Order: sequence, then C-alpha cells, then structure tokens
Amino acid sequence: MSQPSEEPPGAPDGPGEGRLRPTSPAGLTVCAVAGLVGGWFVRPLAVALDGTARVVGWTQPVALGVVAVIVGVAAWSTWRQLQVRREWMEPHRALNRLALARASAYVGALVAGAYAGYAVSWLGLASELVGEQVTRALVAAVAGVAMVIGGLLLERACRVRSDDPDA
Repeated sequence: MSQPSEEPPGAPDGPGEGRLRPTSPAGLTVCAVAGLVGGWFVRPLAVALDGTARVVGWTQPVALGVVAVIVGVAAWSTWRQLQVRREWMEPHRALNRLALARASAYVGALVAGAYAGYAVSWLGLASELVGEQVTRALVAAVAGVAMVIGGLLLERACRVRSDDPDA
C-alpha cells in the first residue's frame, strides 16, 4: 500500500508553479485591437441595416468613468490594506479583487478600442453629428483606458509581498 502524499493531486511540482502571472500586455493589445475593429464597423453596419447610425450619449462615458473610479478606489484601498498597513486579507476577498482587476483591465481595453474605432468611423463624414459623436466616443475611450489603468493598479495591489513567509 502506498503512503498518502502530503500534497493534493494536481498540486504544483515546484516553487513558482501554480502562481498567477500579471495581466499580459499582449492580451490587452488583442482586446483593444478587436474592440477597435469592431467599433469601426458598428456605424457602417448599423447604417446598412436600418439606415441610421447608433448615437453615443453622455450616459456611456459617464458610466464607464464611474466604473473606472470604483476600480481605482478598490485599488487604492487594497494597496493601503495590504502594502502600507500590512493587514491580512481573507483569500476569497483577495481572489475577488484580483478577478475584478483582470476583468476591468480586459474589458476596459476592449471598450476603449471599440469607442475609439467608433470615433474613427465618423471621421471624414459630412454630418452635423460628427463633432459630438467623435467627442463622446473619445471621452468613452478615455474612460475605458482609465478602467485598464485601475484594473492594473488593483492587480498590482493584490500582489503578495516578497517578505511574506507564506509567499
């Protein structure tokens, strides 16, 4: 009969394995480019299907800005708790914040690209809506970039300190 092992099946074999890697710039770039291409095609596709372009109101950029602020506040709070005050955080809370950080970064990149592509699709058109649509879409794209920054800062705040004996 074999001896029971101390590690559960599927546990990492050595040090460093099983750890999460930081969000990759390549993944963020892919999301941003996919959003850019998708956003660029929204206006011409909408015009072809029902004869009118979708209008970007101020609600979209404001909502994205609110999300960016919430993620930024979570990043600041987490950083203060873990890095400055060196307090302990329950693992499920840390995991939830890390999931929020990653989702914010990837979705922010996708949204920023989509609104930037939508703004580009309006350039060169002779319409009274061009100026306001480009402005609103670019403000929404900046809010998406703020989401990416907030997500990356939150991810960084969730890192375990190197002087932590459990690391």
